[in-house]
Amino acid sequence: MCAMLDLSALTDPIPLARRLIQAPSVTPADAGALDVLSEALEALGFVCTRFRFEEVDNLYARLGKAAPVFCFAGHTDVVPPGDEAAWSRGPFEAEIADDVLWGRGASDMKGAIAAMVAAVARHLQASGEPAGSIAFLITGDEEGPAINGTKKLLKAVTDKGERFDHCLVGEPTNPHHLGDTIKVGRRGSLNGVVTVTGQQGHVAYPEKAENPIPVLIDFLNRITAHTLDEGAPHFQPSNLEVTTIDVGNAPHNVIPAKATAKFNIRFNTAHTGDGLKQWLREQAIAAEQGFFGDFDLDLTVTGDAFLTETGPFTDLLRAAVKEQTGHDPALTTGGGTSDARFIKDYCPVAEFGLVGETMHQVDERVPVSDVTRLAAIYADVLQRYFKTFA
Repeated sequence: MCAMLDLSALTDPIPLARRLIQAPSVTPADAGALDVLSEALEALGFVCTRFRFEEVDNLYARLGKAAPVFCFAGHTDVVPPGDEAAWSRGPFEAEIADDVLWGRGASDMKGAIAAMVAAVARHLQASGEPAGSIAFLITGDEEGPAINGTKKLLKAVTDKGERFDHCLVGEPTNPHHLGDTIKVGRRGSLNGVVTVTGQQGHVAYPEKAENPIPVLIDFLNRITAHTLDEGAPHFQPSNLEVTTIDVGNAPHNVIPAKATAKFNIRFNTAHTGDGLKQWLREQAIAAEQGFFGDFDLDLTVTGDAFLTETGPFTDLLRAAVKEQTGHDPALTTGGGTSDARFIKDYCPVAEFGLVGETMHQVDERVPVSDVTRLAAIYADVLQRYFKTFA
């Protein structure tokens, strides 16, 4: 099999994209996806090292020993297909029909990983060994808890002396057309669970009970009525959303003992996770004044907001996208979180990949022409990168 993966064969991303999709790597299973990728990278001369953290497999690969180090980052794990009977074509068959590649992971983001490999093959074919190094940082835990993936992988490889100068993540950043959007930052995310515990009792004798519901309502009113900000440069306003309120009290004549709620804050660079935690604790203290039960606030920041400043790196990314697509991409920060939130602590990072209209949906798919054009964009990025920074 390795003999078939010569340099010229790997300049076409579609065969590799199909092989990756055919590996049913639903988080946290790898199902052979990283074996397929390692085989292709080793055929290009990369040194591949696997890192396993608990049930998650991860891959680090590097070609070259000199600086600067340009890193491609992404994930081979995918979300479950859902009802497979609802798919027009099998979610792991990687069928091509009417010049469209179908399958789970086609857009998010096995198609982009295949384009990265094809881009390296094209760069080596056109220019020989890079004037620096190219690395791949690939996890199997992006769609899962993101505990045993990129975060631990970064620490492991940097503890061994690896360093990165810039990183490009292949998330499907484009909303409608290839070339729409480059992500140069992400909002932060904070999850909150509030549990108020009082004293159950009869509604006719409230003095013998301690109702947790008014305290919970007071707290939620305080945090939802507050305007977090009006936005920040390159960022939309932060938003707080209550996602569930649970009491589970069926009778009309019983004051419940406990009430809980969950909420999420997506925040921009006007805030830090620690700052929002402090504000929420202050609102909790105000809401529980005069309450004789327990008020528990469980807060978890899954990532702080960050922004990669515009400059030579973002300029060359925009130039490559415009050259290959004719579109001048917007530099944005919208959407959810990604593993870029971990990478930004090690080097400047941006994100650009395929169109994400069908990601995580039944019948996930992407035009074959988009995958091949993405490979051309990534190859253009490599050419410009080493001319700019080497």
